[in-house]
Amino acid sequence: MPDRKPITQLNYELVTLGDELLLGLTVNSHLSFIGQQLGRHGVTLRRNVTITDDAEDIAAQFRESWARSDVVLMTGGLGPTCYDRTREVVAELLGQKLVFHPEIEKAIELRFARNGRKMTPNNLKQAYAFERGEVLPNPNGTAPGLWVEQDGKVLCMLPGPPNELQPMFNDQVLPRLAALGLLMEREAYVQVRTAGIGESALEHKLQPVFDRHRGGLVVAFCAHAGQVDVRLSSPTGKFGEPQLRQVAAECAILLGDDFMCFGHDSLAMICADALRAGDYTLAVAETATGGLLADAFANVHGASKCFAGGCVCYSNESKSQLLEIPDEIMMQHGAVSPETAVAMATGAAEKLGADYALAITGYSGPCGGGGKENPVGTMYLALYSPGGVWSRKLCYPGPRSTVKQRAINAALDWLRRELVRGAGCSDGSVHSHCG
Repeated sequence: MPDRKPITQLNYELVTLGDELLLGLTVNSHLSFIGQQLGRHGVTLRRNVTITDDAEDIAAQFRESWARSDVVLMTGGLGPTCYDRTREVVAELLGQKLVFHPEIEKAIELRFARNGRKMTPNNLKQAYAFERGEVLPNPNGTAPGLWVEQDGKVLCMLPGPPNELQPMFNDQVLPRLAALGLLMEREAYVQVRTAGIGESALEHKLQPVFDRHRGGLVVAFCAHAGQVDVRLSSPTGKFGEPQLRQVAAECAILLGDDFMCFGHDSLAMICADALRAGDYTLAVAETATGGLLADAFANVHGASKCFAGGCVCYSNESKSQLLEIPDEIMMQHGAVSPETAVAMATGAAEKLGADYALAITGYSGPCGGGGKENPVGTMYLALYSPGGVWSRKLCYPGPRSTVKQRAINAALDWLRRELVRGAGCSDGSVHSHCG
């Protein structure tokens, strides 16, 4: 095993394999996922290299990474085809034989049987593992992970599909690394999650707190679309976890409504928790975001207790048919207007019998629609609540995906704030705000 270096000095490298990654056919989500999980436990990846499935490329990169690293993580190339060469190449370089494991063969056979398929002979390739290594079971696929401790280093090889890799990494790899003292068992920082405030304004607002805790406190900001995370850590150990949590609590008090949560919960999760706590239900209606708002709640465990459903109504006809929006509103004000947004939210709440409703309509770009008054990037949100219904105008420059995500986060943050306050305007008037 590596000498007991400080965790922050350990050299971790990630090697991601796959022609599909280099061709842009598949997004390299492994870097963001593994980097994030390691970062939570006090480890920073020193390098990520993406290479082809060619045996010579694999050999050259493994030699280099193995020579310079304490821990090497490899993803991909463990499948059943002739193009999956990783285990054979690495075994030769480590001077290890590959040994057949009957229990792996049985697991593969059972998986094929459960899926009503017949296993082909080439799948037996996945039943071979290093003679002086360990096997990481894969409950979501046929290729197990491989674990080797050799030359004072650790090698972990994982299958490429994210639905297989991610649970294996969290459930098996992180605990093993922690047991070896190669990362922190708990999170290395305390995170304060905020929404609706920019990074520079956030720093200015929290600077008095940071000034009171100079010397040993490290502050890092991570900006997202409409959200900013503040990570508080103490690499020197001057502040323990209780002290970091106290600093985080001071930040939360100072932030007021801009404070979302401690940790990593999403806006949709926070809204769902608040809706459940109040025994409320929510409906959504959307055009430009194409179902992403509904999907945000569909990804929350237990959301069925508070999420009534949603409607994606792109055309004017669908707005009339599904939400019973009068044609006069869209003819007079247009489909992208505060009046239509309010009508969409009201229709969704009434049709689905919900206490609250969110609606989004707009021009997400990059071309088509828009004008001088409502240029591309204009989004109208509406919030229906027991206290009334309102709209907001948002103006977001940028690519289509960014505009849509910022609109989603703005709508969710608006709902969150309304649920936190527990009250709203009672006159049912329509208000417009461009920001």
